[in-house]
Amino acid sequence: MEDVQIIDLYWLRDESAIRETDIKYGGFCHRMAMNILHSFQDSEECVSDAYGRCWDTMPPQRPGSLRAYLGTVIRNLSISRYRAYHAQKRFGGAEVLLSELADCVPAPENVQRTVEAGELSELIGSWLDTLDREDRALFVRRYWNGEAVKELAGELGLRPNALTKRLLRLRESLRRSLEREGVSV
Repeated sequence: MEDVQIIDLYWLRDESAIRETDIKYGGFCHRMAMNILHSFQDSEECVSDAYGRCWDTMPPQRPGSLRAYLGTVIRNLSISRYRAYHAQKRFGGAEVLLSELADCVPAPENVQRTVEAGELSELIGSWLDTLDREDRALFVRRYWNGEAVKELAGELGLRPNALTKRLLRLRESLRRSLEREGVSV
């Protein structure tokens, strides 16, 4: 299928436009994303996001060259993903900290529905007050300061696995405490 016909499908809001784009330019898009990201999974996601971006931007855009348009979209998405990935590494894996807390602290959209952010802070502060000094310091150092489990374990004379289990019990305790207060986790 010619580019003009594929672009017309986008303008008609015909979902086959995405399929036809993938048939004609899928290999090109995957190679471009892979050259930047060096990750098959991330490349797949960028290509999928690019098709979605094309769907969202045509209309009003009517590119003269679909290949050039896709190349620009893929490149920008891939570079953004690359920068985000490397920025996370530079900041010591904050995503790991947040994922560990995801099971015991509500997502931001749930916080807005269940309690105001200030109230949640007060509830977490009250829960921290129930902990002994060592557990409180451990929780704050890990989840506020972002210190590595390996370093904390070394300081406390524990194996990292033992400390990980201890942190899991603390997160579960926080989750139970928040649920008792009516916070939907």
